[in-house]
Amino acid sequence: MYICICKGVTDTAIREAVCQGAYRMRDLKSCLGVSEQCGLCAAHAQEVLEQALEQKSYKSVLV
Repeated sequence: MYICICKGVTDTAIREAVCQGAYRMRDLKSCLGVSEQCGLCAAHAQEVLEQALEQKSYKSVLV
């Protein structure tokens, strides 16, 4: 699903960025351009970021 229409960023792209080390909105803005233009996506991008971080930490506990 598209999270940032202005930059064409999907939830999958955000999850991949988290797998590659992103852990703050600042990181997503830097690597994907999320919330750089209109900013309407910021709240939803933050939500996806938090979910991805939670999943990442859950997976690391299982390993």
